Amino acid sequence: MADAETTPMKKRIAILGSTGSIGTQALEVVREQPARFAVELLTAGRNSDLLIEQALAFRPNAVVIGDTAQLARVKDALFAHGIKVYGGEEAIAQAVAMADIDMVLTAMVGYAGLRPTLAAIEAGKPIALANKETLVVAGELVTAAARAKGVNILPVDSEHSAIFQCLVGEWQNPIEKVVLTASGGPFRGRTRDQLATVTKAQALKHPNWDMGAKITIDSASLMNKGLEAIEAKWLFHLRPDQVEIVVHPQSIVHSLVQFRDGSLKAQLGLPDMKLPIQYAMAYPDRLDTSWPRFDFAQYPALTFEPPDLGTFRNLALALDALQRGGNAPCVLNAANEIAVELFLQDRIGFLEMSDLIEERLAKATFVPRPTLEDLVASDDETRRSARTWASPAWNS
Repeated sequence: MADAETTPMKKRIAILGSTGSIGTQALEVVREQPARFAVELLTAGRNSDLLIEQALAFRPNAVVIGDTAQLARVKDALFAHGIKVYGGEEAIAQAVAMADIDMVLTAMVGYAGLRPTLAAIEAGKPIALANKETLVVAGELVTAAARAKGVNILPVDSEHSAIFQCLVGEWQNPIEKVVLTASGGPFRGRTRDQLATVTKAQALKHPNWDMGAKITIDSASLMNKGLEAIEAKWLFHLRPDQVEIVVHPQSIVHSLVQFRDGSLKAQLGLPDMKLPIQYAMAYPDRLDTSWPRFDFAQYPALTFEPPDLGTFRNLALALDALQRGGNAPCVLNAANEIAVELFLQDRIGFLEMSDLIEERLAKATFVPRPTLEDLVASDDETRRSARTWASPAWNS
């Protein structure tokens, strides 16, 4: 009887973006920890084949397919199994309020994750946040809503999870700064001339991490690190000057915290996203795993170097947006999402992504204290104008 009383109840998880890199790894965690987690809701944008496969394997209460053109197909596949099926972006925001959901893992990519995250907070659901753009675009609004509802936001990004883990037991001690580590991506050490001719295939080959296409391109341009710097400001209540970036090619030290006495704490481990996913889902518990362990003998040297802001201008643009605040990070994010889209379509070159983003930041109307409506308008206008941008040199 005592064992039954002390066994934790299964946590019922909603996974937004279940067919992406983070979502599929979160389901691996659920599969490996069947006594601790169950799947209550799965959502996907367009990948109906994988969504159906996941639903049949994990038997959630409901699924949502964002692309309504595929709604009938998903319904036909899952109706006989008693799984509710909904369609459309609005349905995702509504489904997160389901009463039986204990935690919402937001693993949608990009701006699309903002409204469902806000809806989950409004419903009082704890958030495991893997969608950094939510805080990049609307950090002040999201964190204020979380405070008002008493909702915890637990970071899933490996860098922010590392900082969070370093802070456990240190809540009363002021942070002097945080240090976010970056692998440097596949083009670390290259010159601007060399970057001018890199291909999409080259940019999609990350040396250490297995991620989706958009995040992999952001890592190659170092924009990912800039977005993470903005996210860190809101997650940990920091000033922009309290966030530092260092390049650490081995990706073993996931990030560090420096306290006011000069002491540094770091979280280390092999580059595996399942660890921060599981930590957020199970917090405050650390669960047993059979995953490979770090071996110092395999890494005789861990190295660190400053980022090259002159070559990797996306990072410089992001840090400038962090300093400016207001709607600048929203404009940055929207311009970057379109820039990555155009690059993946072979419509602009690697370096032209920075040109596009810089131009949109310069031309956008600056709003120092934006409302949600201001941010929606900034995002819409930036995307419309960015889609018409093209490099004459690239297209000649």
